[in-house]
Amino acid sequence: HAFIVADGAGAHGMQVFDLRRLRNVADPPELFEPDVHYTLINSSHNVVINEETGFAYTVGNRDGGETCGGGLHMIDIRDPQNPEFAGCFVEERGTHDSQCVVYRGPDVRYQGRELCLNLNGSFFAISDVTDKDNPVAISRSTSPNAAYIHQGWLTEDHRYFYVDDESDVIRGNVPTTRTLIWDLSDVEDPVLTQQFMGSMDASAHNLYVKGDFVYQANYRYGLHILDISDP
Repeated sequence: HAFIVADGAGAHGMQVFDLRRLRNVADPPELFEPDVHYTLINSSHNVVINEETGFAYTVGNRDGGETCGGGLHMIDIRDPQNPEFAGCFVEERGTHDSQCVVYRGPDVRYQGRELCLNLNGSFFAISDVTDKDNPVAISRSTSPNAAYIHQGWLTEDHRYFYVDDESDVIRGNVPTTRTLIWDLSDVEDPVLTQQFMGSMDASAHNLYVKGDFVYQANYRYGLHILDISDP
């Protein structure tokens, strides 16, 4: 299934589309309607899915519906054709992007808990959303000369969190592409262990970790690939 939201699109909601319908298109192109239209949200910046638990989290919600203060609007999608509202996690100034995982990192206190790492421009925050009726804020961190802390991704061992600042070069806060590396050995007190400066004067936008590499989408200069075998 594909889960589709739209930013700045009024009462768009979340569309759910069964991709198996694409297998037998007799006369392409064909216009499809969604299988399900979830209408408890209107406009959302992004939808984050934890495939392991079967929950979706829309972020940057606005323009009506249950916005959850712009934070995490939690949706049970274990039955994709019947999404159900599961609760809110409200973060100060909302949440722009997030990654939600069952944590298996070095902090034994939180192993096996479902954690969301939320970014909102001024800081990134970690929340425990295991209990959807009672999500809990764990920590909040910021970086030197932050412009707009935008998006990040965990290493596969959940030890490090790599983060992009969308506007730091644009605003002149740093001279070249910067990647922030947080050590999450203590989930309640993340430590900024390194700032990797690239060779070009453009802000990074999104990044994703696969094995020993970070794949980073960069304004003006395309795709950067970073070797993180030594974090």
